[in-house]
Amino acid sequence: MNRTTLSLIAGATALAAITGVAALTTPDASGTNTAKAAAELPVERSSLVCPAPSTSDLAETTYTSFTPVTKGTASDGKAELRSGSEESGAAADGKGEKADAGNKADEAGKADKPVLAAEEPGTPVIEDASGADSPALIGTADGKFAPGWTVQESTEVVAGAGRGLQGVNCTAPDTEFWFPGASTATDRTDYVHLTNPDDSAAVVDIELYGKDGALETTVGEGITVQPHSGEPILLSTLTGEKQENVTVHVSVRSGRVGASVQALDDKLGGDWLAASADPAGSLVVPGIPKDAKAVRLVAFTPGDTDADLKVRLASPSGEITPAGNETLHVKAGMTSAVDLGDVMRGEAGSLVLTPTDRAVPVVAAVRVVRGEGAKQETAFIPASRPLGTRATVVDNRAKGTTLSLTAPFRAAEVKVTASAGSEGGTAASKTYTIKSGTTQDIEVPVPSGLKGTYALTVETVSGGPVYGARMLAVTTEGVPGFTVQTLPDDRGMVAVPEADEDLSVLQK
Repeated sequence: MNRTTLSLIAGATALAAITGVAALTTPDASGTNTAKAAAELPVERSSLVCPAPSTSDLAETTYTSFTPVTKGTASDGKAELRSGSEESGAAADGKGEKADAGNKADEAGKADKPVLAAEEPGTPVIEDASGADSPALIGTADGKFAPGWTVQESTEVVAGAGRGLQGVNCTAPDTEFWFPGASTATDRTDYVHLTNPDDSAAVVDIELYGKDGALETTVGEGITVQPHSGEPILLSTLTGEKQENVTVHVSVRSGRVGASVQALDDKLGGDWLAASADPAGSLVVPGIPKDAKAVRLVAFTPGDTDADLKVRLASPSGEITPAGNETLHVKAGMTSAVDLGDVMRGEAGSLVLTPTDRAVPVVAAVRVVRGEGAKQETAFIPASRPLGTRATVVDNRAKGTTLSLTAPFRAAEVKVTASAGSEGGTAASKTYTIKSGTTQDIEVPVPSGLKGTYALTVETVSGGPVYGARMLAVTTEGVPGFTVQTLPDDRGMVAVPEADEDLSVLQK
């Protein structure tokens, strides 16, 4: 069980204590369970961490924070992002322990001031940063700002390795992450960014798996990430093996961290690779752009049993089978990859991976290339959890925003709400029906009088499950860039069982 699940359980327990309710499952004389159905209540506190955005002096980064309006929350609260140090432990020059006390005081002063603070649920707030000095950020939200709190980091780089648009959702700290789709190839520079939000050090192991199994690593075990700090780990410093497709496994021995992989290509731009959904027998990779020039599927099974997967593409008209790639065999403990080429053929789509026979847990992601010639750019889409009750994506703009939704197993109705703009505008909503087995690029509602950027919140009305992704495309100084973020459930609500009798009688 991962730390996020544990946090939700702890939250439910705390809410039960606060509201005076708890689960009571004693059956009546007929054997019927008399406990009332669990009530869905808003979470009271959320945590997110954002990795250091870039080492390029040409980087321009925007942070966007947003909380959807949620009924039943407290009337007060706050959501803040604060600076973490760029590196944990000793500084890169080895003089971390000798830092002058005045410098430490200056850093502490900076850390006391929020980099970005929310103003009101339902309206995004943004903050810009320039250059290579932006550190990792650590954030918390409570009260009315906690349920569904979403933060995105978007960075534009006009030249050099990774040029283009890089985007990543700031992540909740956890204890395990899987990243299929990383690389140690000569033309790639990939970093694993680890961010520790807590008051004590975290100890982390990083394992790498290539096409033949585990790669020999030198310093991947017992990495210490100091409190309130971010640590970028260059994959090429962990192993001397050069492999095109690598799966990265981050596991935490003590504490918890946020983790993301930054993948920078010398020729094809770059982007962030977010963690795949937890290993499962069936996976969905939503929202592959319709104009993708090349799509590469990368999969890994962490167990000791091979996996055989059916590969299907959920298109606007229904499921189709990619010619010549009907199935994918994933050997246990080895990274498998298949180039699907120009599989989209001008239509939106999502990959649906299901077992051919017995279910074996796998993780997966795709690398997508768009553009022509020297202006090609890369993005990554991991397998995602369904959007569940509600999911949110931020930093949507008047132009270049594409929302893609898929209902691979059963038809669904969804409600999409565009928030007020960060600098003005009125929220708008619209309801859509997604047919079973299809993917739809929908025409999103745009806030009237929009100024600035806006958030999109997607809610499941009926049917499902539904999976989603948002593509943001931006052209800067003639260089086309794009990034894709999936829309997993925001876990903004927690189930708290109601007791139907006074529990005080049980106390003696």
